[in-house]
Amino acid sequence: MPPWTEFVVAALLLASGAMVLLSGLGLARLRDFFLRMHAPALTSTLGAWLVTFASITHFSSTGQGLKLHVWLIIIVLSISAPVTTVVLARAALFRRRQAGDPLPPPLYERARGPEKG
Repeated sequence: MPPWTEFVVAALLLASGAMVLLSGLGLARLRDFFLRMHAPALTSTLGAWLVTFASITHFSSTGQGLKLHVWLIIIVLSISAPVTTVVLARAALFRRRQAGDPLPPPLYERARGPEKG
């Protein structure tokens, strides 16, 4: 494998690791389940795309042409991740309603924080 492809693959994999670390930090810092759903979903999806690009670069650099079989993985992930997120959110709302807890405030109110009057 040519050295330049090794550098590209390594850079993409390191960037993917940084995205997963950022996702974990977002998961640890946010207060409740509904806020925790957003940050990790975005950064982990970007991390998966970076691994996909690294895999395509690695397998295509063997000299046998462009290898696009890795696209199947990211296509399935891109379809299933939003569906899973919606199902988890609906299940959490259902459990809150069953427990009699108040529903979470809209995200724009959470972003502003408590108003000082």
